[in-house]
Amino acid sequence: MYKPPSKKGPRRNVPQFTGKIRLLKGDTVRVLAGKDKGKEGTITEVRRAEGKVMVEGVNIVIKHQKPRQAGAPGANGQGGRIEQTMPMPISKVQLVDPADGKTATRVGIRTDENGERVRFAKKSGGVITNG
Repeated sequence: MYKPPSKKGPRRNVPQFTGKIRLLKGDTVRVLAGKDKGKEGTITEVRRAEGKVMVEGVNIVIKHQKPRQAGAPGANGQGGRIEQTMPMPISKVQLVDPADGKTATRVGIRTDENGERVRFAKKSGGVITNG
């Protein structure tokens, strides 16, 4: 829903992700679409407001950076081509089933016998440990 800004200036309608995020940092996922389709990696960061995840070794782009003087903010003294991992939409990745380690599966949530909410793999039915 649109909320007008409190300060004067141009109005910006920033979309918020409203879907369910059941993947956590440390989960092993497989990429379903894009240039890295089929690759697997571990989630290093989850950006809930944007609906994106950072996956280790996936969606790497090359940033061209000028050399900075020593002492300047963000300066490393080196310039050139720097490889960076960029966030990707959470809909483009799927959890690798921990039961067999091969197939990708969806994640569900149910309560166990102790009354606690746990994540489970929909293909195998096995409980997924956090992280």
